Amino acid sequence: MVFLPPPHLASASRPAYAEAYANILVAHRRSPLTSASSVIILVAPDVDALCAAKILAELLKQDDVMHRIIPVSGLADLERMKDELATYAELHTLILLNMGSILDLSSENWFGEFSMKLTVHIIDSNRPQNLANMFAGGENGERFIVWDDGEAENMAEERKAWEALMYEPEPDSDEDSELDDEDCVRSNEGDYPEEDEEFSERGPSGKRRSLGDGDRSQEKRRKLDDQSTRLSRDQRDTYQELIAKYYGSGSWHGQSASATMYILATVLERVDCDLLWLAILGLTFQYTTARISRDTYDKYHSIYYDEVFRLNPLPPDVVANTTDAITAMSPDDLSVRAAEELRFMLFRHWTLYDAMYHSSYVAGKLGIWKERGRKRLTGLLAKMGFSIPQTQQPYAHMDLDLKHQLRAKLDSIAPEYGLVELTYPSFARCFGYRASPLGAADAVEAVSALLDVAGGIRMEVEVEGARHGGEWFGGGRLWEGGRNGEEQREKRIEVGSKQKDGDDDLDADVDGEERKERTWWVKNFWAAYDALSDIVPLRDALSLAMSLHRAIIRQGTSIIDKQDIRTMRSHRVVVLSQGPDLALFAHPGVLARLGLWLVDALRDRLPGTKIGGLQGKGKKSLPFVVACLNERTQTYIVVGIMGALDFGDVRRNEFGLAFIEAKQRCNARSRHNTFDASVLEIEQEDLKLFLETLCEVGEGY
Repeated sequence: MVFLPPPHLASASRPAYAEAYANILVAHRRSPLTSASSVIILVAPDVDALCAAKILAELLKQDDVMHRIIPVSGLADLERMKDELATYAELHTLILLNMGSILDLSSENWFGEFSMKLTVHIIDSNRPQNLANMFAGGENGERFIVWDDGEAENMAEERKAWEALMYEPEPDSDEDSELDDEDCVRSNEGDYPEEDEEFSERGPSGKRRSLGDGDRSQEKRRKLDDQSTRLSRDQRDTYQELIAKYYGSGSWHGQSASATMYILATVLERVDCDLLWLAILGLTFQYTTARISRDTYDKYHSIYYDEVFRLNPLPPDVVANTTDAITAMSPDDLSVRAAEELRFMLFRHWTLYDAMYHSSYVAGKLGIWKERGRKRLTGLLAKMGFSIPQTQQPYAHMDLDLKHQLRAKLDSIAPEYGLVELTYPSFARCFGYRASPLGAADAVEAVSALLDVAGGIRMEVEVEGARHGGEWFGGGRLWEGGRNGEEQREKRIEVGSKQKDGDDDLDADVDGEERKERTWWVKNFWAAYDALSDIVPLRDALSLAMSLHRAIIRQGTSIIDKQDIRTMRSHRVVVLSQGPDLALFAHPGVLARLGLWLVDALRDRLPGTKIGGLQGKGKKSLPFVVACLNERTQTYIVVGIMGALDFGDVRRNEFGLAFIEAKQRCNARSRHNTFDASVLEIEQEDLKLFLETLCEVGEGY
């Protein structure tokens, strides 16, 4: 058994998270070569993985376990890291956060040939998972441990099929025909007695017996015994179909990696508000990026809701606050509060009008990309009794009575405009005197902005108090989040790269651009990682998130106004090849956000389709393929998004397999640079052929 069940499904014979963590500590303390390279944590570039890494690092720190955290951007980066890890003699524990579950890690291509003392822990919310990682046995297979969320308990059929195909012998048609031929030959032996005279002798019964009859009878008996354990062709076909259905049903997400780490902290009795806040951010990230459905979100929210009140008990005379009235109770108040979150983008830190204008939910209901939609938004605010000057100033500076009336006004008037799901249960955290309370969704937006565009691109950030003004942020410098340490870290990375490369100028020319891109990406990763525990850079990043959403709205409205959406048989295609924000949308994370905005904005305005065309058996959805030109590399970044027709619902993303099959059919020059199969980088000349082939592939799904 190489998958760990959650604690509530564990037993004496089935260890859970705590036992696996204890084994990590034991291996570290018994290792004669104890260093920071003994325990290595590889982290994917998303908010959930960042939060999980932060929780795990805190637990290891409390146990005095030296470790290293290494960001890994995608499969190519993981391959390079694998070669580097092979040189670490002291490495005994490798932890993968939100990566690797779909790979056959025990194979020779990955970590199968590493030292047998190495244990690999896979903590990944991506689905499907490679069945070999979960069910493979033997000395080598036991080294790969999947931290499961209970889903494996419902995979008995897939496990049976995988084990049958992996361990039972295959039917051999040649051997079957050989047995039949031998029977026929022996049945006709009496017709040719003279020819076999010298190769036979008389048996006790007087009958002629071939000298090889005994061996042949034993061989036949052995083959018949093997056949009794073999799968029939029908069984084999059934099992193969079941496995193919598991892998081919699209990608989805399970329990967040941060939730898995928080469960571990709970079992170890080490939870506090900081770890709880990180787990909440991981869950909120999954929900706001449409990785989990509303039902799944509500299930985990109820768990965190109880944890919030357990760790942050309110005084008896204090009533639980609503989202628009959360205030810190003291200058040192760092508590987490339950709150109802409005579906307005960063509304506590923006103007009310801008927060509503940049909300994808409001955009879809009101159609804000048209003048008529913007007038409806202004009319809604006027009908609520909010004057234009009040809605155009920062929310923190609005009249207090208007902020108190906001929720009641929205509940009574917004349904007239189709805005019936304006809130959802969430959380907010106080930061005492250092900053105003921050909602979980706002923190996720800020951290995501740091991950995507904190460096490597210049963003125009509006200066507070200068409406429609601003400056070219990054003029002469890149975003540092108010931390000079990030600049020093970048310099150390560059120096290390130069020392490693030596004097090989040719290699430096070839790989220089790639190293430069990795440098700013690693810098962004650490800026976001530090912001999780420091409110100052997190607060500063809110303005970066606002600029990012301005660009998304600007590009999205332009796409709809210019009718740049092409409708194919089973999906819709948007190709960005020019514009002022082209460099921004060349980042897969930002391009995926644009695709999600288009899905939300057009959900009620476009008819749904089936990925399999008119004959498709699945439910109708709103699949989008969004491509953006990267002018620096002359390639297109392509993202596939499977939007659901019902708000809050989630469909499995089937574009991953469709992309792979399409590029194989047309021999397009492409590569997967991320851990998401539905994100592809393809050569500029091959895009048209790839999109045409994708239409043909879609008909088969």
